[in-house]
Amino acid sequence: MFKKILIANRGEIALRIQRACRELGVKAVMVYSEADREAKYIKLADESVCIGPAPSARSYLNMPAIISAAEVTDAEAIHPGYGFLSENADFAERVEKSGFKFIGPSPESIRLMGDKVSAKQAMIKAGVPCVPGSEGTLPDDAAIIKRTAKQIGYPVIIKAAGGGGGRGMRVVHTEAALLHAVQTTKAEAGAAFGNPEVYMEKFLQDPRHIEIQILADQYKNAVWLGERDCSMQRRHQKIIEEAPAPGIPRKHIERIGERCVAAVKKIGYRGAGTFEFLYENGEFYFIEMNTRVQVEHPVTEWITGVDIVRTQIMVAAGERLPFTQRDIQLKGHAIECRINAEDPYKFIPSPGRITTWHMPGGPGVRVDSHIYTNYFVPPNYDSMVGKIIVHGDTREQALARMNTALAETVVEGINTNIALHRELMVDAKFMDGGTNIHYLEEWLSKRER
Repeated sequence: MFKKILIANRGEIALRIQRACRELGVKAVMVYSEADREAKYIKLADESVCIGPAPSARSYLNMPAIISAAEVTDAEAIHPGYGFLSENADFAERVEKSGFKFIGPSPESIRLMGDKVSAKQAMIKAGVPCVPGSEGTLPDDAAIIKRTAKQIGYPVIIKAAGGGGGRGMRVVHTEAALLHAVQTTKAEAGAAFGNPEVYMEKFLQDPRHIEIQILADQYKNAVWLGERDCSMQRRHQKIIEEAPAPGIPRKHIERIGERCVAAVKKIGYRGAGTFEFLYENGEFYFIEMNTRVQVEHPVTEWITGVDIVRTQIMVAAGERLPFTQRDIQLKGHAIECRINAEDPYKFIPSPGRITTWHMPGGPGVRVDSHIYTNYFVPPNYDSMVGKIIVHGDTREQALARMNTALAETVVEGINTNIALHRELMVDAKFMDGGTNIHYLEEWLSKRER
C-alpha cells in the first residue's frame, strides 16, 4: 500500500478520497487553488500545497503544478477524483512517466474509451450492444452524410467524438437541417474539445439512462456492482440518481452486467469505471464509458457494501480485488440528490457565504459534503456543494427517508436546489419509478406555464 497519496481535486470528492486514505493508513496531500484555501479538507490534510490562483486552468488543470506538488511532498500516487484531469490520458501518462502511480486506468484505456468512436468500435467487438449509427466519424462528403442518416432513420443525433458532459450534441429531425447541424457541431467540437470529428447515431425518443459500475484489477479480475438509474437530468446533467433501477427485469440487468465485465477483461481495463447506456423498449444501447469514479458512486456503495474509492486505491497499489462476482449481493434501495448552489428553478449559480449549514441525519442517511457554516462558495467551479444519499430496505422507504432528510436540511446565505428536490420526491411519476431522460425538462417547462 502507498504511504502517501496526492489528491488532485477539490470539493466533496477531495474529502471523500481523503477519508478513504485515512482508513487505509495512507497520508493525504491536498492541492488547492487560492479560492479553496479555507476548505475543510485543507484544514484536515496531512499536507497541502497551493498550486495556483482561482481559475481552474491555472490550478486544477495545471499539470506541471500538480506533478511538482507530488514531487516536493514525496507522494507516491495521484488520485484525480472526477472532472478536471480525471479522464485526461496525457495527464495520466505524465503522472506515470514522472514516477508516480495514477489511481485510475492506463492512459491507453482512457484514450480508447475517451474517443466515443473508438469506444463504440471496441464495445461492438466485445459484444456490448450499441446505438445504431455511422461506422466511425463522418466524412466531409455531403452525399455520404445524407445516405448515412437515411440508413439510420430520422431523427438522428450528431455527437462530438471527443465530447462529454452532455456537450457537443445536436438532434436532427429532417434532411434539410442535417448538413448545417454537422458543420455547427464540428465547429463546436473543435473549439470545446480540440477535436472537430463527429459521428452520427439514431436518436432514441424516450430512453432511460442506466449505468453499470465495474471494478477491475491488473490481473484481469473484474466485477460489476449492479446498476444505477440516472434518468432525472436537465441538459444532460444528472440531478437525482438511484440504485437499483426500478422496473427493469433482473435478467436484462444481469445480461448487460456480464457483457460489461467481459468487455473490461477484453480491453485490459484497470480500476473503477462506468458503462453508460440508454435503455428503451427492453433494450440497452451503449453510449460511453466513464473511466473514473462517478459523482453518484455512493448509491452503489450502499446497496453493495463495497467501498469503491478504497478499492480504487488498493487496485492501483497492485492488490487483487478482495471479492468475486459471487460476493456481490444487492441489498435495499439507495437514492442520491445533488445539492447545488443555484436557483432551484432558474438554475442561476448562487456563490457566496453560507450563514447556516445544517445537514440531516438518522438511520440510512449519508451526506457527502465539504461545506460548513461561514464557508464561502467560490464562483469559479461547478455549483455542486454536496450530496444527500439515503438507503432503505425498499424504494418506498428510501423515498420516505429522502423526504425527511430534505425537510431537515437548512442552508442559508445562498440559494440551493433543495426546494426542487422536495417537489420531485413527491411527484407521482417519479414515485412510480421509470421516468425517462426528458421527464425533468418537460416537468420544469409545465411548471413555468
